[in-house]
Amino acid sequence: MLTSSGKVALGSFFLAEHLQAADNAGANVADRTSAIRITGLKAIPGGPKTFLKIETNHKITALDPAVACTLANSLFELLDGENPTRIEHLWQKLYRAHRNLRGGAHMVHVISAIDMALWDITGRLWGVPVYPLLGGPCRDRIRVYHTPKARKVPPTDVFPHSANPADIERIVSAIKAARAAVGQDGTVMFDAHCAIPPATLIQLAGAIQPYDVLFIEEVAVPGNIEVFKRLKAAINIPLATGERDRTIWEMIPYLQERCIDILQPDCAHTGGITQMRKIAALAEAYFVPLAPHNTCSFLGLSASLHVAASIPLFLIHEAHPDNPGFNRPGIARTAWAIDRDGYVGLPQGPGLGVEVDEAAMSRVNATAPCSNSARTADSAARCPCQSLFIRWTRTD
Repeated sequence: MLTSSGKVALGSFFLAEHLQAADNAGANVADRTSAIRITGLKAIPGGPKTFLKIETNHKITALDPAVACTLANSLFELLDGENPTRIEHLWQKLYRAHRNLRGGAHMVHVISAIDMALWDITGRLWGVPVYPLLGGPCRDRIRVYHTPKARKVPPTDVFPHSANPADIERIVSAIKAARAAVGQDGTVMFDAHCAIPPATLIQLAGAIQPYDVLFIEEVAVPGNIEVFKRLKAAINIPLATGERDRTIWEMIPYLQERCIDILQPDCAHTGGITQMRKIAALAEAYFVPLAPHNTCSFLGLSASLHVAASIPLFLIHEAHPDNPGFNRPGIARTAWAIDRDGYVGLPQGPGLGVEVDEAAMSRVNATAPCSNSARTADSAARCPCQSLFIRWTRTD
């Protein structure tokens, strides 16, 4: 039985030996990618999140998030024996597998998890981070929030149909306080969270203009593009949305109708790295930047940062590294950190650059279990089994 350090060292030796086996570029490509196949998949509860482990015949293994253990396991029959570096092919295969479930939230979330694992495996197989495989970096660092210089203000309440002037004043006061906290050179955003009626939001937008808000997020529930058009015509502050929308097909109406200024896809919700980079290309055609939404763990955040590094039109990225509901301490290790100016450097290390301590994951699951096999309807409703971490390693 090898120790953890022994496994890493042995993995480095075998990978180096494997990559140097041929003398020409064509043979190297074949050696690196043609023989690898997916051989196993296991969904593992891990505290408030779920891990998904993808195994290959080369003993390259990825631990990746899944929305539902059962759904993730059921999709393995579509991956069994496939080459994990054929990422686009496998994405299309999974997405088109069931015509009646195509585009559904849980299905796309699980595909997102698998997609991130495949990019992680491919990057580690080549020994490079993911973002060079996406075209290389367009920037040397990535601006994020929440930081001392960038704050997003939530709505103070949920308003069913309208709001009183006092309600509007409470929100204005919160935005004014955020502006004072970050200073004139800082960034303030407001998240309407689909909780403020259109008429109230129009009134509010006029009242907060003096505080230089970067954007108003989630101005309306997705599904009625006419509401977005109405708000865009009446509000002079940039509008942002996209965290509840999945794949390129749900983003197209916002762009075609020119009713949104900033798109906010979530890498773990919209279809993974594969879809997020396509969404960025669509948005670029309309000169619409991305401000990616992210309430995931270090895995989902790291995956999204790789895309943010590689796209030309980027504004700011959501990040919650200190939130224990998204990131249980001790489980994941990354090679990036948020600096005092509110920026993250380019992700380091091969693949997504996230390493998982499996022993720590087991301890978290033991103290805060989330059993997907035996839950009541009530506990199932509360269980946030969503994206968490990816790990790639070599085992024997």
